[in-house]
Amino acid sequence: MNDTTSGVPRGTTDMDAITREELQLAARNHGMPLEALQHDLTPVGLHYLLIHYDIPVVDRDAWRLSVGGQVRRPLELSLDDLLRRPAVTQPVTMECAGNGRARLTPRAISQPWLFEAVGTAEWTGVPLALLLDEAGVAAEAVELVFSGLDRGVESGVEQSYERSLTVAEARRDEVLLAYAINNVVVS
Repeated sequence: MNDTTSGVPRGTTDMDAITREELQLAARNHGMPLEALQHDLTPVGLHYLLIHYDIPVVDRDAWRLSVGGQVRRPLELSLDDLLRRPAVTQPVTMECAGNGRARLTPRAISQPWLFEAVGTAEWTGVPLALLLDEAGVAAEAVELVFSGLDRGVESGVEQSYERSLTVAEARRDEVLLAYAINNVVVS
């Protein structure tokens, strides 16, 4: 919330002050120390981390990826099923869309990134297009919705973490369903 007269985040005296809410976010999230730019690949523990909701406890053996909706052959795949499919490894530099938001005026209450939400890693996974072909995505399908197991409350409403891509974007060669970062399989 902003003071309606000055555009300064409520609870702060100027744009350089950090609010309690931002400090709470900073305790859960971290940027990459800029000294790590000396590495071609950002070590996993130094890659920036942004946690939107609570971190779920996931049983690797019970976890399943479901591909449904407008498909001819719905899929339900375990991590081992994914590991048996053709894999691609590619270096990817990621930068949070919120980089620089600490300098916005007025500043939204969010992770107060300056420049540190960036990292380069080698991601390994199954090309998403292969899974879409296996499921037989319908020609009239327009968009894919990805739902995480992490849940949280925003504005009093419980919700899942979700993002989407158009089918055309999801079919690009470089789009992976990644399961490893710098040769470490997520668990």
